[in-house]
Amino acid sequence: MTERGRFITLEGGEGAGKSTLIAGLKADFERRGIDLVLTREPGGTPLGEAVRGIVLDPAQRGLCAETELLLMFAARAQLVREVIAPALAAGRWVLGDRYVDASYAYQGGGRGQPAARIAELERWACAGIQPDLTLLLDLPIAAGRARAQNRGAVDRIEVEADGFFERVRAAYRARAAAEPQRFRVIDAGQSIDVVLRAALAAVAPLFGAVP
Repeated sequence: MTERGRFITLEGGEGAGKSTLIAGLKADFERRGIDLVLTREPGGTPLGEAVRGIVLDPAQRGLCAETELLLMFAARAQLVREVIAPALAAGRWVLGDRYVDASYAYQGGGRGQPAARIAELERWACAGIQPDLTLLLDLPIAAGRARAQNRGAVDRIEVEADGFFERVRAAYRARAAAEPQRFRVIDAGQSIDVVLRAALAAVAPLFGAVP
């Protein structure tokens, strides 16, 4: 019988450095010979990428909070069934750029959608799939905005005011405090090397040995 794979997610606000950390983790996993699948939200499937185009399109300024939430979970339901669940069942490891915690932070904290509503959608859409480990890259909003400005054109989420992102950050930190056994909070203001070392130390128990 194939041993279930591991599911690790990365969360954080704009400019926190998730893409850079994913590249570092991927290189380490490949060195270990781990069969790795990378995912991102919204996205990761043809349907999910189409949803991503809608949700991040700056022209969609009229998209209401309820529609945004439902679109995120529609993409997530497809990603779970098409990619994540089959990969884990086959013994592969999944490294996800955002997952359900992002909805509690962005659509919950940021948009004001009730946590109970998000939890019900999670029960319905995610087929019981939860991360083994979530790495939260925590960074002050001003620092994250400064980094994000160097990435070029902003998307529909990035144009939000600082107050929105402060609520997102607070929601993420509250999630981490409520589930310390799953979350590891990493100071994303540190150097890339220091952040990667902290992430690898957090992942080490899943390998069964210190990296």
